[in-house]
Amino acid sequence: MEQNKPANIRMLTVSALFTALIAVGAFIRIPVPMWPFTLQTLFTTLAGLLLGPRYGTLSCVAYMVLGLAGLPVFTGGGGPQYIFQPTFGCIVGFAVGAWFAGMIVRRGRARGFRLFLLAALADTAVVYVIGMAWFWCVKAFYLNDPIGMWTLFVTCFVPTIGVDVLKAALAAGAAVRLAPALSARVYPKAG
Repeated sequence: MEQNKPANIRMLTVSALFTALIAVGAFIRIPVPMWPFTLQTLFTTLAGLLLGPRYGTLSCVAYMVLGLAGLPVFTGGGGPQYIFQPTFGCIVGFAVGAWFAGMIVRRGRARGFRLFLLAALADTAVVYVIGMAWFWCVKAFYLNDPIGMWTLFVTCFVPTIGVDVLKAALAAGAAVRLAPALSARVYPKAG
């Protein structure tokens, strides 16, 4: 057990670094109508791909906890009231998506671009499913402004999916380059 402590401390440190990258990514914005594009999803996806399901999820959960504790790390600020924002579901989706991405990479045999891209796209799909469900629920039950499924699709999916798929591909490409530095500590040998 003592031999694992340095590795665990190292992984916790890298996880904290990714938490900081996610927070910074929230403020790197490309302004477009309706939704600003940020680099949050790039870093949350990379966390899952590079750190595995445990530490990748930890990075995203730490980001969420910091924001809910009141630090202004979310794109719209922070604080516990943020859970009532229609877009908070994406933040929940970041953690779940990172877990899925990490599990896909862990179970994959050949850790190349195709596996990382598959995992990154799965991460993106999870973020969309949770984010859109949360958006719909908050609009319908909290804001008392229900919207139909078509409006939800046109509002939450159509304007952002192209850029998010591009970010998933960028994350997969970056993971191919960065994974060798972390993979021995994160993933057991494939086989």
